[in-house]
Amino acid sequence: MRTLAAALGLCLLTLSANAQSRRISADDLPKVVRISDPRISPDGKTIAIVVSRANLKEDAWDAEIDFVDLATHRLRVMTHDRVGASSPRWSPSGDRIAYLAKDADKKTQVFILPVDGGDSMQITHAKTSIELIAWKPDGSALAYAAPDEQPEKKDEAKYEDGFEVGNNNYTERTRAMPVHLWIAPSAGGEAKRLTSGEWSLPVELPPNGPASQLAFTPDGKSLVFAKMDSPVTGDSTSKRVAVLDLASGAVRTLTTDSTEESDPELSPDGTTVAFQYPLDGKRGNDTATYTAAIAGGASTNATADLDHDISFAAWMPDSHALVVGGNDGTRSALWIQAIGGSAQQVSLGDLSVSGGVNAGIDGALAFTATSPGRPSELFYLAHAGGAPIQLTHLQTIADGAAVARQETLHWKSDNLDVDGVLTYPPDYAAGKKYPLVLYIHGGPTSASLETFSMPAQIFAAQGWLVFEPNYRGSNSEGNAFQTAIVRDAGAGPGRDVMAGVKMLEARGIVDESRIAVGGWSYGGYMTSWLIGNYPDVWKCAVAGAPVTDLVDQYTLSDNNVQRAAHYGPSPFVGDNLHSYRVQSPIDYAYRVKAPTLIMSDVGDWRVTTTQAYKLFHALRDNNVPVKFIAYPVPGHSPADPIRSRDVFRRWTAWFAQYLNGAAQ
Repeated sequence: MRTLAAALGLCLLTLSANAQSRRISADDLPKVVRISDPRISPDGKTIAIVVSRANLKEDAWDAEIDFVDLATHRLRVMTHDRVGASSPRWSPSGDRIAYLAKDADKKTQVFILPVDGGDSMQITHAKTSIELIAWKPDGSALAYAAPDEQPEKKDEAKYEDGFEVGNNNYTERTRAMPVHLWIAPSAGGEAKRLTSGEWSLPVELPPNGPASQLAFTPDGKSLVFAKMDSPVTGDSTSKRVAVLDLASGAVRTLTTDSTEESDPELSPDGTTVAFQYPLDGKRGNDTATYTAAIAGGASTNATADLDHDISFAAWMPDSHALVVGGNDGTRSALWIQAIGGSAQQVSLGDLSVSGGVNAGIDGALAFTATSPGRPSELFYLAHAGGAPIQLTHLQTIADGAAVARQETLHWKSDNLDVDGVLTYPPDYAAGKKYPLVLYIHGGPTSASLETFSMPAQIFAAQGWLVFEPNYRGSNSEGNAFQTAIVRDAGAGPGRDVMAGVKMLEARGIVDESRIAVGGWSYGGYMTSWLIGNYPDVWKCAVAGAPVTDLVDQYTLSDNNVQRAAHYGPSPFVGDNLHSYRVQSPIDYAYRVKAPTLIMSDVGDWRVTTTQAYKLFHALRDNNVPVKFIAYPVPGHSPADPIRSRDVFRRWTAWFAQYLNGAAQ
């Protein structure tokens, strides 16, 4: 018996060791479950969330609305076979939930589901896809936003399809239609148009977040929303918080602010609107949360004492404070910001918030967050001073896997304090030198965090050190750091990155003959800049959706002319073109030596694929080994599970081709 027990024990130990030796790879990407949009019920007992899982057979993300019971943590699936389920919103009494999903014609409509059981009822039959919804306070109706229809044309007129070009992106093939407000009875029935005209609710293209929010005033007589002069994305500097009087149809702007206001949030007592606005009204600055009275007038910076780029804000139930979020070094943090007072940071341990936050009627907070060892899950705080409670356990990707550990690093560059994240190979051994992979974040107003990063885990599993530097322009270290990139898009950030590489080399852990660099979007910009300006450093590179020509970025992207806030005034005025040229990586591409893989979507509205083509031809014409993979889809990066997996399969294989040979 002892012999058998010993044998069984040895077997179990062997199985455990084998399980722990599993490495995370690009093939694991579709296994990550997406959890989003938590909403606490009016009675504070249940949280509604959107849960999305990869459907590889259909190459899509299947989404459902789930309820999580706070007492038992039990999860209940509430929607079945509803394609594109999103935006769960509790009715004021909590007896129903409204959400968006596609109908038989693949248009997004409003559905209402009784909480106590029964089937969902489709209450709208809009001719275009609905984008936003809000309950009327008495529960009798819902307001929604939807684009106007394209005008119907017949016979020869069908071919009269020329459209006027303004500040729209290069991929547009038809006139942009304005988005307007409607209202529909919650019991079903005919919808009523509330607004019309050439102006529009904001139009945002991914990877930007929701275009706006809608909110009724407590008396149900007005709607608070954001509007802009046109539906053309490049006109977003005209975006303002507005109030619609339902009785008269009159629309008024809330403040006299001079540039883009966004994401209005009405206080529970209906007296004050919070919204996001550039610090001091200067585009390119940190985003701050401002407030203004619902009656209108001057706005006030509610987060003046927080030197952070604020990514979202939500009201606490007493209407005297906001919960706000933003990056803080290599973590994503929360603060409770008193109106007219100080801010108190919420203790989250090793968690980083991965989306917005919803506050319940008793001051509880629901949010999704990730830790260094696990992807995003749903968490709950009973009060701001409490400890986060994990409510879901949907992620399995890390189970039995060798999860690579991370470390936050600090270094000096010029006169700046810079930070970043280093991820070690799972089998890291002190005293040994390893290949180094730089994975550079996009934005640039973003940051790499000490949290579960699939790209970092995938690359570290190959036996490489993974370095994610937060160069100047990142939104993790305050306004001065973020704005240090203005009119210095590449050179200053490049020095920050290279100072970080030198710091790592000085630690004696880097095989200096095997260093690779890669990134997507602005990470692709930094990659293109670095391989052209530091050509002898890199063994290989991957440039995803690379910004290579700032003139193209100013003229062709969806946010086109807005880029002047970072790069300088229009390149076509005076001698400004020279400034754009010296900041454009394509001007240094003739120096590149590193074999480079380029990837881009053909329908990328954010960084048009023209820029990838330029880099491809520049490298090929200079006899640099180069491969260009184009994905035949719209969007800034492949959003479907199969193509997004393919991106990192190719990325990993390209690095492995050059890094995994013997050191030279």
